Amino acid sequence: MSVLVDKNTRLIVQGITGTEGLFHTQQMLAYGTNIVAGVTPGKGGEWVEGKVPVFDSVKKAAETTEANASIIFVPARFAPDAMFEAADAGIPLIICITEGVAVQDMMRVRNYLDQKGVRLIGPNCPGLLTPGEAKVGIIPGDIAIPGNVGVVSRSGTLTYEVLYAMKNIGLGASTCVGIGGDPVNGTNFIDCLEMFNDDPKTEKVVLIGEIGGNDEEKAAEYIANKMTKPVVSFIAGQSAPPGKRMGHAGAIIEGGAGTAEDKINALKSAGVRVARHPEEIAELLK
Repeated sequence: MSVLVDKNTRLIVQGITGTEGLFHTQQMLAYGTNIVAGVTPGKGGEWVEGKVPVFDSVKKAAETTEANASIIFVPARFAPDAMFEAADAGIPLIICITEGVAVQDMMRVRNYLDQKGVRLIGPNCPGLLTPGEAKVGIIPGDIAIPGNVGVVSRSGTLTYEVLYAMKNIGLGASTCVGIGGDPVNGTNFIDCLEMFNDDPKTEKVVLIGEIGGNDEEKAAEYIANKMTKPVVSFIAGQSAPPGKRMGHAGAIIEGGAGTAEDKINALKSAGVRVARHPEEIAELLK
């Protein structure tokens, strides 16, 4: 079984004719993802790769193709409107790859999507991968094999490293969810932990966190009180200096809060095995 995306996912690509959108559409199609439509205003009626119709609006694309997910590859200044448009079209799952979306814009988007009951992954995330079924985003398809380990991560590149290390020792993933590292995003650790906990085919979970905020501490509390499956973790940014942003907009230690040490201690107290480096996660899972 999978979480959020599988072979039955009917995907729309917003920004399909742009450089990034077109490249990753080709990669997703090659993996076998069921892309049913693309959207670029003003280019309705065109075709991508000879088989994906392009529409002027998400509403028209959704009505025509019965899509149930949309992925967004548009510049940051257009991303909020793209998310609003997908929600208004009745799309229940939106994945926003775009980075650099303003925090104030994301606060408005998150409030609106919550009212609509829409699930958002991202922004500033690598997307989703259910090995052998669907690749929705920019996670390389060949670095993971199907299996029973659920992976949720704030970091894209560390996700790739962990999936590949798992593959090298024969461990596969049920689904990998890259939630992104921005201060305001759509789906958090607890959301994913809950889904993996309820998924009968997921037997273990990997949580990849990083400095900044308190999402990992909240996740630790959830794990201690409600999680029935073993969790292995890694926290990035253990040597980061206070007050300096490290990579993601949300990866910053402020006022002594959000340190790697705090997160590691909270997770260990919840019974989570915490790796010293990313490659060790695969060994701890064994």
